[in-house]
Amino acid sequence: MSTEPIMPLDCLRSGEWGEVAEVSGDGPWVSRMAELGIRSGMRLQMLQTGVPCLLNVDGCRLCLRGDAICQILVRPVPR
Repeated sequence: MSTEPIMPLDCLRSGEWGEVAEVSGDGPWVSRMAELGIRSGMRLQMLQTGVPCLLNVDGCRLCLRGDAICQILVRPVPR
């Protein structure tokens, strides 16, 4: 079990990696995030902070806006 703190996705800085700990929200939205590769246990990289933010998810670039960013909780991890 990781000792790293869980934090909202928007707390990652550009270039940092995180492991998804939790995706909250209504069922269809959580399912959509899972389809895009954002689900518990997956690693992602913050490429550009802010709104919208730009992520590297399994080799693909993904842009998220608004409330979506704070509904994803991550643990910082080394590359």
